[in-house]
Amino acid sequence: MILYAAALTLLWALVTGDFGFANLAFGFAAGIAGLSFIRREPWVGPYARDLRRLLRPGRIRAVMRFGLFFLRELTIANLHVAYHVVAPLHRLTPAIVGFPLTVTSDEEITLLASLITLTPGTLSIDVSSDRRVLYMHVLDLEDAEAFRRSIAEGFEHRVAALFR
Repeated sequence: MILYAAALTLLWALVTGDFGFANLAFGFAAGIAGLSFIRREPWVGPYARDLRRLLRPGRIRAVMRFGLFFLRELTIANLHVAYHVVAPLHRLTPAIVGFPLTVTSDEEITLLASLITLTPGTLSIDVSSDRRVLYMHVLDLEDAEAFRRSIAEGFEHRVAALFR
């Protein structure tokens, strides 16, 4: 449980961007409290099972690598949007893109859509009723196929790997 709490503490520090002692202590305490709650409350059911599966000892490294990948993508997207802010003469080409999904579970689709929305310059709009296509708004789209490929080889591939 301490190892899981330490991993959650590091994730908390990465998300908040504050590695100070007070923030790390809060993250660790929140991790212990959350893990205690999940372990003791039977009504949490499938969510606890999914979290335990995701954070089992062999997965912690994969989750950490995924976190670093997401931070890199987040940084690149922020720089791209910042460029558009400081270079107003650059013409934007916004677009709505349909992305064919290979992930199938609700958890995978939700995580993928959330990560896309958290990345500046992209916004998940909707999932088709048959759950095969995710529709996104892209702030500046140069090549739709290259964008789809980058999502498939980046976010979607890594999200699917987390749930295996």
